[in-house]
Amino acid sequence: MSIPLNIKLLSHLIAQNQIQSKRVFIRADLNVPQDQFGQITEDTRIKASVPAIQMCLAQGAAVMVTSHLGRPREGHLESQDSLGPVANRLAELLGCKVALITDWVNGGFELNPGEVVLLENCRGNLGEKKNDDALAKKMASLCDVYVNDAFGTAHRAEATTHGMARYAPIACAGPLMEAELDALTKALSDPKRPLVAIVAGSKVSTKLSILRSLASKVDLLIVGGGIANTFMLASGLAIGKSLAEPSLVAEAQTIMQIMHNRGASVPIPEDVVVANELSPMARANIADANSVAEDDMILDIGPKTAAKLATIISSAGTIVWNGPVGVFEIEQFGAGTKKLANAIAQSPGFSIAGGGDTLAAIAKYEIEKQIGYISTGGGAFLEFLEGKTLPAIAVLQERA
Repeated sequence: MSIPLNIKLLSHLIAQNQIQSKRVFIRADLNVPQDQFGQITEDTRIKASVPAIQMCLAQGAAVMVTSHLGRPREGHLESQDSLGPVANRLAELLGCKVALITDWVNGGFELNPGEVVLLENCRGNLGEKKNDDALAKKMASLCDVYVNDAFGTAHRAEATTHGMARYAPIACAGPLMEAELDALTKALSDPKRPLVAIVAGSKVSTKLSILRSLASKVDLLIVGGGIANTFMLASGLAIGKSLAEPSLVAEAQTIMQIMHNRGASVPIPEDVVVANELSPMARANIADANSVAEDDMILDIGPKTAAKLATIISSAGTIVWNGPVGVFEIEQFGAGTKKLANAIAQSPGFSIAGGGDTLAAIAKYEIEKQIGYISTGGGAFLEFLEGKTLPAIAVLQERA
């Protein structure tokens, strides 16, 4: 893979025989959802962490893995915060014993070459979230090689994501982190054009910096949800009682002007799907974008708009997708998102998708296998799109 970032990679270290019989510490992202009985309901992140572990075990390394889970109070782990169920699932996937080590920061636990242990929820340690220096040094002393394979937490500077990388003898990125960075840089650094970005969500304010950043890069910026409503207002259209941010109309106009000056555009919906209420029982009506009534709520893009955008997507060279364009969870307001999702799936261009709602739409329309790359990181994915420096990546670059 060609990552235009100067960082060490686990794959390179293995090729150079630098992992054999070493003590390897892997920071993974095993923050998976569980039901009230502590049963894991979705294990994508655990499966995604397996290749790094297998690569190290194959080299006869003694492997330690940790992750955060939920939002425990530091120093006070409750039973629901334990990685116990994760250890059991990891053992099934790896086909070997995976012991859960509770008090691990000071070492003292048994670990032989060719074995793997799971270290209890790292956020149970005082100083983890604040990236405490003394804690990071202690944890780094446990290993010969530190591997960050948790792209989903790369935007946070914490002891296991940032501090440890500063003090471990060797610090590198694992295969999942490598794949994420490769896909994101491919989509943004030297993209095949036209480059189309779909950014949707309830508020412009939460994605303003992304919209600003993309406005200077993309050929077409498709907006959806409450964000699209704000852009409709900025274009002089009435939006009834739809969700929008009137205070950000000037910002939306600035973004459209930046795009226009570059010969790029933000397509405004020609037609929309409206209802008098947001409910599964609501009656959906199609309205022209210039004839939305006072008591209408815009809950999806209309069929004409969806068809036009699908045509644009079908000829895109690169597609970045973050957010559904309507309230797709309710069937009558999901046609726009479904149409665009299928267009992305069928497009010959390279597509990268990220964000929780986007992943839910991909799962609903069963197009996982047709997306070029699905990012496991929500916040990290967005901050990378914004062009922000991610602390966990920056420290690996420093160490390299």
